[in-house]
Amino acid sequence: MNSNELIDYNNRQSDEQKRICEILMSEITTALPEATSKLYHASPVWFIDGNPIVGYNVNKGYVQLLFWSGQSFGDSRLRPQGKFKAAGVSYGVIEALNIYTLRAWLKKSATIQWDYKNLVSRGGELRTI
Repeated sequence: MNSNELIDYNNRQSDEQKRICEILMSEITTALPEATSKLYHASPVWFIDGNPIVGYNVNKGYVQLLFWSGQSFGDSRLRPQGKFKAAGVSYGVIEALNIYTLRAWLKKSATIQWDYKNLVSRGGELRTI
């Protein structure tokens, strides 16, 4: 993990967004110790065996948390993103971030995974791991 580039990313944000990013980074790193992380498409993302698992990015006024397999978690608080199985949630203020919910999602992200790493080689067919 190159935590320096992730810390630099967090430090470039506004105070409120920086605090949200720091909490997310800490919780993700704790919950997924086997994961590697890097800036992926200019945002912090954690990978297990080469598959993207979770990441976040800062937009104007909020931090978006994304789980690549989030649609399979069975939680309506996560909004579908894109055409595959990703789902996420946005935090505009730190008070909106519920640590217990985040930890439950992170636990699911370690066990419910879709194989994005081989998506191209399978001609766009997404399979579970």
